[in-house]
Amino acid sequence: MNKIAIIGGGNLGQAIAEGLTKVKFCKPGDIIITRRNVSKLDHLQKKGISTSTDNKAAVKKAGIVLLCVKPFQAKEVLKEISKSISEKQIIVSAVSGVSIEEIENLLSAKPFVMRAMPNTAMAIGQSMTCLASGGANNKFEKQIEEFFNALGKTIFIDEKLMDAATVLGACGTAFALRYIRANVQAGIEIGFDAATARLIAAQTVKGAADLLLQNGTHPEEEIDKVTTPKGVTITGLNQMEHHGLSSSVIKGITEAYKKINS
Repeated sequence: MNKIAIIGGGNLGQAIAEGLTKVKFCKPGDIIITRRNVSKLDHLQKKGISTSTDNKAAVKKAGIVLLCVKPFQAKEVLKEISKSISEKQIIVSAVSGVSIEEIENLLSAKPFVMRAMPNTAMAIGQSMTCLASGGANNKFEKQIEEFFNALGKTIFIDEKLMDAATVLGACGTAFALRYIRANVQAGIEIGFDAATARLIAAQTVKGAADLLLQNGTHPEEEIDKVTTPKGVTITGLNQMEHHGLSSSVIKGITEAYKKINS
């Protein structure tokens, strides 16, 4: 069974489907994605991806089943597909707040269950995906690691950190984009047109991130390289800190984490 079933065709499920076809991990016809309002998936169907409203039928022929529904839908969907799942399959849940143990308890068979927390940058092969496994099966773990490596970078973490990964890695996309948006707004205020400001801001943030990823350096080390005594950069940084930049980001992330556990 080399088919891939994506249960839940929302933004995340669609990003996975688009990413898999973009990086040519598999043939579009090997992917099936489900959603109640299947017309919302017409753009994927045009690319050769199968779409359906039938979750049970979708999982039966799949080797990998990706659960991408909303947390409040998870238990209902798992009960629905329970008898259609076999022990030969791999279930990968991208649902926050639902443990591997809870998933296993809702299924009749005993497939290999993992959790994954990717982000929507999968659509362009640039996701940061955190993985957690409930058991020792290196073959299946490696298979899923390779799957998500095709869509970006992966790291294995303890399952107890999956909620934290949701905030830092998945919600983090929105946090980073809000920072870029603020840069664009400021760029317009100081003279650039919107398109030019957006290009400069986005590429600058991308370059800054790549400095850390490729050099393995600490952010402050790279900051020191562009700050000079009484210079423009330190003036801007200090104004941002006076108005609570770092504390606002930290507070936002920690409050979002509390929300998951409330």
